[in-house]
Amino acid sequence: MRHGSIPGARGRVRPLTLLGDPILHQPCEDVTAFGPELATLVEDLFATMYASQGVGLAANQVGEPLRVFVYDCPDDEDVRHLGHVVNPRLTEADGVVIRGPEGCLSLPGLEAGTERYDHAVVEGFTVTGDPVTVHGTGFFARCLQHEMDHLAGRVYADRVEGWRRRKLMRQVARAPWRR
Repeated sequence: MRHGSIPGARGRVRPLTLLGDPILHQPCEDVTAFGPELATLVEDLFATMYASQGVGLAANQVGEPLRVFVYDCPDDEDVRHLGHVVNPRLTEADGVVIRGPEGCLSLPGLEAGTERYDHAVVEGFTVTGDPVTVHGTGFFARCLQHEMDHLAGRVYADRVEGWRRRKLMRQVARAPWRR
């Protein structure tokens, strides 16, 4: 039997912030209060991520401009990584650069080939203020870099270039959620 609660079980599903909302292109603020409001936000992020069938979600994707993200993401060996990071810093992004399909809950139904490093390390804190270091490889490294971009005011579409960008922007213009 599992001990402890399932992340998001007590959270509420919040509306997602979609591309076009200015909050997605503004850097997020550091969290200064580690208390019940932060714990509620993390639970809501998990609940929203699971309801949307995502593998990661940053606070600005639910309208909160704070440096927090959650994840439940496999790596390339199908090892599950589950957690959250408050006030994260990307301390390493290196290795081989791989262009792979990348999507985002703030651009629902779309994806584009996006270049990311295959290794990443993020340092930050847990919801209780304890230090945490998260190491990612493969797809999980992509997830960590993706969520860090959100907190810096970027979306994956900002990294896509050339014909891939033109194609993605045409798809964005035609997307039903843009109306």
